[in-house]
Parts: sequence; C-alpha cells; structure tokens
Amino acid sequence: MTDGAAGVTERLAEDRALLGRTSTAERVAAILRERITEGMFSPGTRLSEESIGAALGVSRNTLREAFRLLSHERLLVHELNRGVFVRRLTAEDVVDLYRVRRLIECSAIRQSGRPSAEALADLREAVAAAGRAAAEERWEDVGTANIRFHQAIVHLTGSPRLDETMRRLLAELRLSFLEMANPRAFHEPYLWRNRDILQLIETGDTEGAERALSDYLTDAEHQLVTAHT
Repeated sequence: MTDGAAGVTERLAEDRALLGRTSTAERVAAILRERITEGMFSPGTRLSEESIGAALGVSRNTLREAFRLLSHERLLVHELNRGVFVRRLTAEDVVDLYRVRRLIECSAIRQSGRPSAEALADLREAVAAAGRAAAEERWEDVGTANIRFHQAIVHLTGSPRLDETMRRLLAELRLSFLEMANPRAFHEPYLWRNRDILQLIETGDTEGAERALSDYLTDAEHQLVTAHT
C-alpha cells in the first residue's frame, strides 16, 4: 500500500465514529461524498472494497450499496472485471453542471432578501478559510473552501432540498477541479471574486451580486471545459 493510500485509509478509519451504531449505506455514501468534495479521491482512482470497508468497519454488502448510490450520483463508475473507480468528467458534464449551477445559485441570490446572521457567517467563514489556505499555499484546500462558499450561497434560500442537491452537484464538480494541472492558477483568481460577491450580498445589492456570480460561473466554466477538451 502506498503512503497516499495509507493516509486515505487512516482518514476513513477516523470517520468510523460518524457511522454510530446504525451503519447504513446512506451514511457511508455521505462520508465518501464528503471526502470526494474535499479532494481526497482523484478522478480515475480505484476504490478498494477491502481497505475502505476495513477503515470504516462496515460489511462488503453495505459498502457496495454505498458505491451503488454514489454511482447514481455520477461520482463513481463500475467497470466490469476491474472494480469501482472515481469518475472522470467530460466537457459535456462540465457544461451541464454549470447550467444547473446558474439556475440554482443565481436564483438563490436573487431570492435571498435579507440573509440571516447564520447564513452570512457561513459565507464569511468560507471566504476567510480560503484566504488562510491561500496564505499557506494549500491550493486544494482553497478549492474546498470555494465549494463551501457556493454551498453557503444556496443555503441563503433556507431550502434543505436545494442544500442537498447542491452538495451532490458540488461533489461532482470537485472531480473536474482535480483535473486542473495547476490548482493555484485556477483557484487564486476566484479568491477576490468570492470576496466581492460577499460584499455585494452584505450591502443588499442582490442584482450586483447575481451579475458578478453569473460572470464568475461563465469564466470558470470556460476554464474547465478547455481543460477537458
């Protein structure tokens, strides 16, 4: 086992406590989805039933059901006689993801009205976390903080269903981020753009925030599509 694989196994072993006494495929899938969102698993990575099952302390059947759920979410793919792999996105996948992002995120800002103190705190913390990670040149963590920022934008709606939809969409999108050859060059320009969007939301300029976000998404989509073609 490589040092990287050992590190993943150790991290998942720490996640065992999250399963509690009622280990279910849904909870296992939620943990793996979260780790994909954090960039733990790169696209094309083969997932070992043995090591992941042992790390989480779950049965092979439970793990296979979790893999099946994540396959339906387009995060994993089963290849006959080879195993289960983290999915690689295509340029067409990226275009469709950004189509959905515009519908959800721009609408979330448009309908946000006066955001709650909790919602604003989530946005501010995501921006601050990205700044701290950038200062330490932890660019994959900058990507994670960026995802948290956009989750917080959708949280402005107060809709648990949209929150869940966005969590799954951003987990899939993270697979596209991980294909970028230079994480710093990709993530760094969006640090100030997130700060600008936050400031517009804080001052109540929802139209300005929506325009800034729309431009942001257009530019990010172009970069990712170019990288996938």
